[in-house]
Amino acid sequence: MQTAKNEVEQLLKNLPDESSYEDIQYHLYVLEKIKQGEQRAATEGTLSQEQAEARFGKWRGLLPY
Repeated sequence: MQTAKNEVEQLLKNLPDESSYEDIQYHLYVLEKIKQGEQRAATEGTLSQEQAEARFGKWRGLLPY
């Protein structure tokens, strides 16, 4: 299991040398959101493709296009 420090080191290695502080913060934010999503999926479960399509189908009916 990777530590947060290891993950940040790997992230920094993969970013271009010209990356700004804002770029780094954004990528850290995205990494954290992915981790949270993985944890939530592990504890609460996920939807099947059919369930997801049914939910989005309801929203699609509400969209103006």
